[in-house]
Amino acid sequence: MAILPKSFLYEVDSGTGVATITLNRPDRLNALTFQVYEELRDVFRALDSEAGVRAIVITGSGRAFCSGGDVEDIIGQLFSRDAKGLLDFTWLTCDLILAMRLCRRPIVAALNGTVAGAGAVIAAACDIRIAAESARIAFLFTRVGLSGADMGAAWLLPRLVGLGRATELLMTGDFIDASRALEIGLYNRVVPVDRVVAEAREFAARLALGPSKALAVTKEALNREAAMDLEQALELEAKLQAELMQHPNFRESYEAFKAKRQPKFQ
Repeated sequence: MAILPKSFLYEVDSGTGVATITLNRPDRLNALTFQVYEELRDVFRALDSEAGVRAIVITGSGRAFCSGGDVEDIIGQLFSRDAKGLLDFTWLTCDLILAMRLCRRPIVAALNGTVAGAGAVIAAACDIRIAAESARIAFLFTRVGLSGADMGAAWLLPRLVGLGRATELLMTGDFIDASRALEIGLYNRVVPVDRVVAEAREFAARLALGPSKALAVTKEALNREAAMDLEQALELEAKLQAELMQHPNFRESYEAFKAKRQPKFQ
């Protein structure tokens, strides 16, 4: 299937199998519109099974990753919607996060600058976050009179930084700088801004060379085990691992080890 979004940039490096999504409204700090939400959701759904894509990078153009919902194109228009119309919108935003978490391809965020509001939740929904030194981040929802529990933030953030820190970030809406985000585990790496996209693509390319089935199963387990007790988690992992032991990649890793070469995973 051809992926041809109109509201942001999309490209695939056929050599590495890495797809790059670039939010492309730099004059608006890559603020989200209804169309961007819809197309992002649809693209992540498609990338779950897109041939030739083994990992994904998402970044922004200009000096911001994403500043959240556009004040004029979204927030201003919400006041004219009835209760059903508002719920349709909040479901759309949540469906984007669900599409990201259910996408079996690893998603690496290249946070090239300011990360705010819905942009912060999109970053949290990625599997890895590589940030520029200028990439300060805030979950701004309470600043506009809304719940900090938006788009899955109250599920995602405690799992990244712990309940206490997540509570502080979601209740205050305060910005923290990149060094603090790295310190608390919200960012995986912080690099100079001119290196952030390259570092993210290199990391994604490394994952793309890995055993894609095993990576997909790992992501699935991370999603599912949040709601399980230890016995349930162990049962799931035992079943998943036994299945993967029957996959050709397991034997390939063994044969590569014996031959002292790099494995060539399917």
